[in-house]
Amino acid sequence: QVQLVESGGGLVQPGGSLNLSCAASGIIITMGWFRQAPGKQREVIATITRSGYTQYGGPVKGRFAISTDNDKNIVYLQMNGLQPEDTAVYYCRVLRDPDDREGIGPWGQGTQVTVSS
Repeated sequence: QVQLVESGGGLVQPGGSLNLSCAASGIIITMGWFRQAPGKQREVIATITRSGYTQYGGPVKGRFAISTDNDKNIVYLQMNGLQPEDTAVYYCRVLRDPDDREGIGPWGQGTQVTVSS
């Protein structure tokens, strides 16, 4: 199974930016970024295939961008225009296909993103 390690979270003011990283122990085929806000279910927000096909959830479309470095097996999530409602723990996970909204295999430890003034 592919092991995943997320990093790059932190505290940022509204309107700020962060770039999250997800280092995978194996080859990336299709990956997703998920987030779980306090008291809410975990949701997928962005997905990407090895060929670069991307999809985004409504709340982040136009503000977040997912990308990969296939040579290094790293998936990135560039987050711009952050708002307090983006506060959550962010996770990456292997997906079965671009329309998979659950993912397979182990979760990483996640990285906390807090948006607050």
